[in-house]
Amino acid sequence: MNPTGPELRDIHVPADPSWWPPAPGWWLLATIVIAVLAWLILRLRQRMQRRQWRQRVIAELDRIATDASLREDPPRLLGELSQLLRRSARLVDVAAPGFRGTDWLAFLDQQLGGDEFSRGPGRVLLDGPYQRRASVDADALLALVRRWLTRVLEDRGTHV
Repeated sequence: MNPTGPELRDIHVPADPSWWPPAPGWWLLATIVIAVLAWLILRLRQRMQRRQWRQRVIAELDRIATDASLREDPPRLLGELSQLLRRSARLVDVAAPGFRGTDWLAFLDQQLGGDEFSRGPGRVLLDGPYQRRASVDADALLALVRRWLTRVLEDRGTHV
């Protein structure tokens, strides 16, 4: 027997917990962070695609304007502008490219809130592409088409 008392040993502290596997809360946090990052990447990608599409549309309009200034071919200018407008009109209504005649011009006017296609410089789009000698105010028509494209692209979240 020990006169001072029983022989005591040091306290043994348990080992530190391992970092792996993490607790369920960390798994949940990681899942939320990954989901948010995936959503942000998807939105960024969509925004970049819209911006690239918008740049291609405006570049095509600029190319058409340059071609119109280099050569005097009104039917070709009108045909190219009409095609560009019809392709872009799908942003507003998928059935829009199928509109004909005054319905097509009324649809274009509806987007701008005026009557510049029905009664203004855009009226020539109705039958001008089919005439050999169409009188076209190319600058006014190009400005009108640019304004229409700008409005449609802005309304659809693809700011010019």
